[in-house]
Amino acid sequence: MVFILFSVLILRLGFVQIVYGDDYRREIERTEDITVNNPVPRGKMLDRTGKVIVDNIPQNAITFTNRGAKQADMIEVAKKLAVLIEKDTSKVQERDKKDYWILENAERADAKVSDEEIKKLKETLEGKELDKKIYQLKLDRITEEELNELTAFDLEVLAIYRDFSSGYALTPQMVKNKGVTDEEFAVVSENLQLLPGVDTTTDWERYYAFGDTLKSVLGSVSDDGLPAEQLDYYLARDYSRNDRVGKSQIELQYEDVLHGQKAKVKNVTDKAGNVLETIPISEGKRGKDLVLSIDMDLQTAVDKIVEEELLAAKKKAGTTLLDRSYVVLMDPRTGEILSMSGKRIVKKENGERVVMDDALGNIQTTYNVGSTVKGATIMTGFNTGAIKPGTMFYDTPVRIKGTPPKKSWKAGLGTMSDITALKFSSNVYMFQTAINIGGGTYIPDHSLRLDPKGFSTIRDSFAQYGLGVKTGIDLPNEQSGFKGNGTKPGFMLDLVIGQYDTYSNMQLAQYVSTIANGGNRMEPHIVKEIREPLMDGEIGPIIEEIEPKVLNRVEGKEEWLNRVKEGFKKVTLEPGGTAYSSFGAKGKDYKPAGKTGTAEAFYDGPERSKYGKEPPEVINLSYVGYAPYDNPEVAIAVLVPWAYQGSHSHYANRNIAERVLDTYFELKKQRQSGTANTDNSTQDQNETDGEKTDQE
Repeated sequence: MVFILFSVLILRLGFVQIVYGDDYRREIERTEDITVNNPVPRGKMLDRTGKVIVDNIPQNAITFTNRGAKQADMIEVAKKLAVLIEKDTSKVQERDKKDYWILENAERADAKVSDEEIKKLKETLEGKELDKKIYQLKLDRITEEELNELTAFDLEVLAIYRDFSSGYALTPQMVKNKGVTDEEFAVVSENLQLLPGVDTTTDWERYYAFGDTLKSVLGSVSDDGLPAEQLDYYLARDYSRNDRVGKSQIELQYEDVLHGQKAKVKNVTDKAGNVLETIPISEGKRGKDLVLSIDMDLQTAVDKIVEEELLAAKKKAGTTLLDRSYVVLMDPRTGEILSMSGKRIVKKENGERVVMDDALGNIQTTYNVGSTVKGATIMTGFNTGAIKPGTMFYDTPVRIKGTPPKKSWKAGLGTMSDITALKFSSNVYMFQTAINIGGGTYIPDHSLRLDPKGFSTIRDSFAQYGLGVKTGIDLPNEQSGFKGNGTKPGFMLDLVIGQYDTYSNMQLAQYVSTIANGGNRMEPHIVKEIREPLMDGEIGPIIEEIEPKVLNRVEGKEEWLNRVKEGFKKVTLEPGGTAYSSFGAKGKDYKPAGKTGTAEAFYDGPERSKYGKEPPEVINLSYVGYAPYDNPEVAIAVLVPWAYQGSHSHYANRNIAERVLDTYFELKKQRQSGTANTDNSTQDQNETDGEKTDQE
């Protein structure tokens, strides 16, 4: 029997060796190719003149690459590394602590679940489900006292181990890339042979050359890899978990352009997971550069003006609720945003008030804007046949039965045409236009009936100019505004003077640009060009130039739009115009045209909860304009929400508009003469006391 058994064994071994020997040999020698992507620095951002706005600065970094290390091995390496570096532990969660406590106290953890409990669990569970349930019981039974046994050193080890185990095998994980001192970098480098998987390298960090200027618009980049809420999205696009991506605004909107082309490396491993060879596949390439339409010299000056005028207005009586102001400068011919400024006064926890950047408020907040929309009202009247060029109305209060009189800001304006109604900002002219649009007949002290379809007629017409709709700017989270849902006749009258629906300052900029350029609603954009990345100090060739985009052409005859432009010209350059004292009276040589706005509104800001059910009444100030009036090259929109209350007043909207336009043309003149100086924002700031701005 022994002979027979050995004979069978020999035959079997011979059969395996002869028939399957080559197959098994190949299996033993089999290798696996694993491709790893290594991140590269993001693209830069530059302004329209070539100044670097956002750059990358190198910084020391410590990484870990898991090349098949076991859990116990990684913990040992983490303990050695924790002795050499300081590690932030603020992101260690309670669950992390419990997991680590179990690893370090295996016997005590096992004792938390009795044999009898395990036996009972086996009656209903098995395999991974059983192990999962037992582990959860251990976690649940760890006490606060036991967790407090973890020392500060233990927490550092845990924080490091957490980074070690957070990514894919053979992919470098960032352990520390902020605040790595030269001493830490040196001592870790000297002890790499004792720290398998650990490496010292150079990482990058975003650098903002102009500090906080426009930073809210530029956006931010994630610090700790992919955002959890977008993890699947980025993983499906070949990102690694520890890749940093744009989190907001331009960084987010242009992530595909800025993130660059990763370096690819192929790791050849044997069956046991040991790396046999590392083969470079492709070199990485820094992200493409963005050239913005913003002029940073102009932006810096405008920021200064907005902040100064906001603080100056805040010193006036009745400005308790005033806390913000916004400005947009746009090229009406192309839609390029030349400057986008916003400032907000914020109270800190210690009671100190500071002025913060709020440029995004130009697209993310909306308000009643007042008479600045009257140009769109006149064009709506022309297009619907409610009025004709030269139609006259006598400006006298509109008295509707059961409601307070609705009137213009000043009594005795007299007989108004479409042009003079813009010059003097006649509310009554706009009311009569709205009544005709709604098919109503006005009889003083009687009820007024208007067709509710008039609301959609007016809103559809306003939308052609960008009012009440998204402008299409290349930034996320743009707001379109609030549309009043009431259909009372009085609301339609409020709508045509800008006191019913709400609009953003960017919408005002698009609206006035549409008038300035002769009727084309241009899509605003803040990125001008995409360029290839080159060496420092050089700008690469253009990959893509953002072409001007006409979203729509407004309805109406050119001669009608010219009448609106004539009215805007009279507002600023003819005595009696509501902005004459800020422009025409001072002899501005850049020939501005524009429209002021003063809206009666209700406060809905950060202090709203203090005022009970009824919000306080406030006045919003605005201004839209362009220059020169005969060949517009720049359009401006200014918005000062909750400017003042009651009978108090100030002219922050006009002061800002005047100083900003002065600065724009002064900077242009200096550049043409080769003597550009960015500190030119201190124009004449004397408060004007001539024509009173319209008080709709």
